[in-house]
Amino acid sequence: MKVNNKPVLLVEDDQVDAMSVTRAFNEIQVTNQLVHVENGEEALDYLRDRNNDKPCIILLDLNMPIMNGIEFLGAVKNDEQLKHIPVVVLTTSEEQQDKLSSFGLGIAGYMSKPVDYRQFVEVIRSIDAYWTISEMP
Repeated sequence: MKVNNKPVLLVEDDQVDAMSVTRAFNEIQVTNQLVHVENGEEALDYLRDRNNDKPCIILLDLNMPIMNGIEFLGAVKNDEQLKHIPVVVLTTSEEQQDKLSSFGLGIAGYMSKPVDYRQFVEVIRSIDAYWTISEMP
């Protein structure tokens, strides 16, 4: 991903899925730091803390406790300091309404989490490839 080698923020409450992202990053040699938080509220706290580097991308699960992904997206996209950060939804949700709501809030992509680890790595590889060549302002 390397967009100025800023961190990647992973917003994911499932520890197994978070470990899969970490393993996939290592396997495909993503050198960006992966910052993991477990819900939208923790993610907003991280993003609003001036001591933290802003991420180059946010990988977002939708189904989380406390503040779900759609609520988090609404908060981020209505925040002048945060709305420019690309968000890719990485979720098990196949709900059409989740897709409509997510794109309505300006996400950069919506990816289903495959159950198979090899397929999961390929999804992460695709995200990495796209954001490696994408030019950011």
